[in-house]
Amino acid sequence: MLKVSNLSVARGGVSLLQDVTFEVQAGQALVLRGPNGIGKTSLLRCISGLQTPTSGEISAPESVAYAAHADGLKGQLSVLENLKFWADIYGGRGPEAALLAYDLEDLAQRPTANLSAGQKRRLGLARMLVTGCALWVMDEPTVSLDVQNVTKFRTVLQAHLQAGGGAVLTTHIDLELSVESLDLTGYIATAQSPSSAFEEALE
Repeated sequence: MLKVSNLSVARGGVSLLQDVTFEVQAGQALVLRGPNGIGKTSLLRCISGLQTPTSGEISAPESVAYAAHADGLKGQLSVLENLKFWADIYGGRGPEAALLAYDLEDLAQRPTANLSAGQKRRLGLARMLVTGCALWVMDEPTVSLDVQNVTKFRTVLQAHLQAGGGAVLTTHIDLELSVESLDLTGYIATAQSPSSAFEEALE
């Protein structure tokens, strides 16, 4: 489902990680580990097609669902309208199952701008369900969630994997699932100086 080969990434022209290599099979989740600032978010953005790596190769599905620190929501739209918007973008499924999975039915008509941080996070995660994408890429998906809603996320992720989906994510909590993990500290760039690609862009 996903193959990353000898990937090097940078942020702001500074090399962060080099030669990162791993695979994610259908039905598998991989948790990326490492201290803040190591380059986990930059790596996820490269996998999602939002950032270009400085070197290496990524083999991934054409459509990937990405959940970043921001929830990817439009505040002026209702909860239901946000889910329909993303379903239309991806040509995915209807919002009913997503509303149910994250206990959002009673909030369906509420403007998203009026939601709490935890409610917005639940809606942002529900968005993954309506995309229909097999590969989920998630950056700290449980931030702002209480224990009860972390359990909901765990249940949804487990069902996604059991249905043949895959996931790559960062998290500082124990998901209490059978998942693989990769410590990125072994891939820190040896020379954290401006990358050649960045320097060329300035010439």
